[in-house]
Amino acid sequence: MRPEADFLNLDSLLTDEERMIRNTVRQFVDEQVKPIIADCYETARFPKELMPEFAKLGLFGVTLPEKYGCANASNVSYGLICQELEAGDSGLRSFVSVQSSLCMYPIYAFGSEAQKQKYLPAMAKGEVIACFGLTESNSGSDPGSMRTRAKRHNGGWLINGSKAWITNGAIADIAIVWAKVEDENDKIRGFIVPTDTPGFSAPEIKHKLSLRASITSELFFQDVFLPEDALLPETGGLKSPLSCLTQARFGIAWGVLGAAIDCFQTALDYSKNRIQFNRPLASFQLTQQKLAEMFTEITKGQLLVWRMSQLKDQSQLTPTHVSMAKMNNVRLALECARTARSILGGNGIMGEYGVMRHMSNLETVFTYEGTHEVHLLSIGRHLTGLSAFE
Repeated sequence: MRPEADFLNLDSLLTDEERMIRNTVRQFVDEQVKPIIADCYETARFPKELMPEFAKLGLFGVTLPEKYGCANASNVSYGLICQELEAGDSGLRSFVSVQSSLCMYPIYAFGSEAQKQKYLPAMAKGEVIACFGLTESNSGSDPGSMRTRAKRHNGGWLINGSKAWITNGAIADIAIVWAKVEDENDKIRGFIVPTDTPGFSAPEIKHKLSLRASITSELFFQDVFLPEDALLPETGGLKSPLSCLTQARFGIAWGVLGAAIDCFQTALDYSKNRIQFNRPLASFQLTQQKLAEMFTEITKGQLLVWRMSQLKDQSQLTPTHVSMAKMNNVRLALECARTARSILGGNGIMGEYGVMRHMSNLETVFTYEGTHEVHLLSIGRHLTGLSAFE
């Protein structure tokens, strides 16, 4: 938490290691991300030159064991990494989140020891970049309706189908792909698919008006043949990919606070220095109301993710807890961005301030990894015992 946005002194609750990790990532973002990100966003360019720096800082798979080349850091550390990265840009947090939560995690949780040894150290070093293939053009909030199929063939697997809205797809070395296995009554299983496999392609999706500094692709599988050991052996059913999404949503709930804090700080600084009617904009009652409400919502969001992290460390965290945090914090971050834009007036749309970029990015985060509405219904199911999904 930046001092100006840490009303309850949550900084004092961090360990020395957590504080060091946060400060290191914050410095990296301030020095290497913020000077270039507006141009990257404007030109729709993912800053690939930063990928080795992410690995050097140890940001990939940070909570996984040291035996796989990872840091074995706390869940709070991972959350703080996401927060500081998203203060730079949601696309950069997405890149690290996909590599860590959606790709390294399923290999660790569902893979064989041979798969873990082969991929995790290389992924931690950034030598292997991955993407996560679950969503399809006709199955977003309903992943169980996926059409991608796998079947046994010549001692291995044959995969056919497609995926959509895949972060990192066009630059990935491997894809974690979820498919229904025809030989197992359409049970959903996970596969490690090298992207140089014949029949695989990942065209980039162009003309996005959000997450422009992030690479988004489609994935196509046309008779993609994989060896038997491409299967993640412990996967089985929809619960497997959904558990990966729970890991990613945890990082999102932390990450969006970074965007909210960046917008708040920009608006606070601007309002103190912008003179209107011979006085600072910050001296007007309505401006102070906006700042106070932003500040309060950020503080509440910080408490939510802090408690969520404690529950995760105690193995008591449930998907519903994460749904509440993701739903609430994305909403408050988007409102903070909109409010900051109003405080900045016309300057709020300028790239140099970053507020409009955050706002546009958060419109996508509001939808991905479970829409706002689906998370509300997940909480409703918890409260009533009745599912509104069917």
